[in-house]
Amino acid sequence: MIPTFNDECFELVGQLRQQALKLNVPFEILIGDDGSSDRNVVESNLRINQFEHCSCVLRPENSGRAVIRNVLGRMARYDTLLFIDSDMSVIRQDYLSRYINSLNNSNDVVYGGYELTVHLQDNLRSRYEDSCADNHTAEKRALHPYLDFHTSNFACPASVFHQHPLDERFRSYGYEDVFYGRQLKDAGIAIRHIDNPLGFGRFESNADYLRKTEEGLRTLWRFRENLQGYSRLLDRVKSLRQLHLLPLVHLWHRCLGGAERRQLMGNRPRLFLFNLYRLGYFASLDAGH
Repeated sequence: MIPTFNDECFELVGQLRQQALKLNVPFEILIGDDGSSDRNVVESNLRINQFEHCSCVLRPENSGRAVIRNVLGRMARYDTLLFIDSDMSVIRQDYLSRYINSLNNSNDVVYGGYELTVHLQDNLRSRYEDSCADNHTAEKRALHPYLDFHTSNFACPASVFHQHPLDERFRSYGYEDVFYGRQLKDAGIAIRHIDNPLGFGRFESNADYLRKTEEGLRTLWRFRENLQGYSRLLDRVKSLRQLHLLPLVHLWHRCLGGAERRQLMGNRPRLFLFNLYRLGYFASLDAGH
């Protein structure tokens, strides 16, 4: 299952299909285009329909990352589901076989992780991901299995996903996967972390990433009560509030947030400022309500 929005995934489908054919197992590859606005991308992805066992389904309008995954899950014919983000790439020849061996009739949700394939010093997303890379190993993720889970690369029994779909209140960008980790924990379903990464090396511009970050922070603020204990930023905000320092963070952002934003959109973005900007932006949301 590959949900996509304005992302070409023809090559990704080809990589997966070749591995599946070699394994000689029944399979299907479903692409869910969630109302893409780029017609060139749509036309490229429709070429997937020429492959046996593969299909691209077009949605008339964008419904959000949770909804499109649930739609694909309901369409699936087989007993095991594998969800992959459309901006990922296959970097291991045994990628599918490792998932097959890891599931092994288990009811667990299994997350394989990701690793960077491109490193750009002038790109904010790339620099941020680089700074977090040490925490992406299976060993580190397993220390906090429900907190360090993402929907970009995970497999599970179809029965588990049907009983516990993603929460469709999450229509805007961000945190639907974090909340899904909480859903699974509350349901008593284990998340197992394995070393089976996909490659990640397609980064948006600094301006686009800042806009996505701001949208994600608005999502976090909206669902802050549901995500307590599942967001390190919320933990930091809680500590600052207890120390009566949150108004100072908001004042800092009101005075200097614009300058920080301009620096982050330039060709030498600083991660310290990015983290400060995120904290200040969230504080401004909190102060405005």
